[in-house]
Amino acid sequence: MSKDIFEIRFHGRGGQGAKTAAALLAEAAMEQGKYVQSFPEYGAERQGAPVKAFTRISDKKIYSHAGVTNPNVVVVVDQTLIKSIPVTEGLDDDGLLIVNTTQSVDEIRKIIGFNGKIVVIDAIKIALEELGKAVTNTTMLGTIEKVTNIVNYDKLKENLFNHFVHELGQDIATKNVNCFVRAYNETKA
Repeated sequence: MSKDIFEIRFHGRGGQGAKTAAALLAEAAMEQGKYVQSFPEYGAERQGAPVKAFTRISDKKIYSHAGVTNPNVVVVVDQTLIKSIPVTEGLDDDGLLIVNTTQSVDEIRKIIGFNGKIVVIDAIKIALEELGKAVTNTTMLGTIEKVTNIVNYDKLKENLFNHFVHELGQDIATKNVNCFVRAYNETKA
């Protein structure tokens, strides 16, 4: 992972928060003086349709405006996508695959055939216990931060709270931060 630009590609479904997770990660990096990009790519624009979201983080200006085709990290927010789309496309064996699943690393490796590092987290369980619903974007950010340390942990946590407190109130903001912290602490890096 020695590229000048750190690239993350998220795979999820509309309404699961992949776009928000990508944007929140970019915002935290930008506030730390990094150059960033974050944007989604939609197929059919409807809830439940497959969605990709991209984040680029660099110490230098970023000139590419295309989708991320050779990511350092791929984040799969919805495990059902691993059987229907090529989530590891363009991910080299020195890359990292993060999957929201109850399955083991070995089970995911068998399904996907990816030889690089795989990290699994049961983000749905955490989200249901903390938020009361299966929205896993902040949980996935906790895992991303644990295994990449791409931005400052405290800054990302603060950004999450500030984002959600303005839109959804203090209770929901706190619950989202709890998802992030739990995933960070429960991820086996």
